[in-house]
Amino acid sequence: MTTPPPPISEPDPSALVCPGDRVGLCAGCQRRTHRYGSGGSPLCQWGMAGVEPGWGPAVRYSRTRL
Repeated sequence: MTTPPPPISEPDPSALVCPGDRVGLCAGCQRRTHRYGSGGSPLCQWGMAGVEPGWGPAVRYSRTRL
């Protein structure tokens, strides 16, 4: 059994260890997360946990630049 995510007012742990100019809002829940720059993701760790199982083992997250 997994624990529920903390309230939206609490940032994702990734937002606490990156520079402030790389912090943005999660595309799913609007929680503050490391969104921009190297290592950034459009989803917080709780949002990513919900979609990642549907990707399968062949999908890799390599870059966000078009």
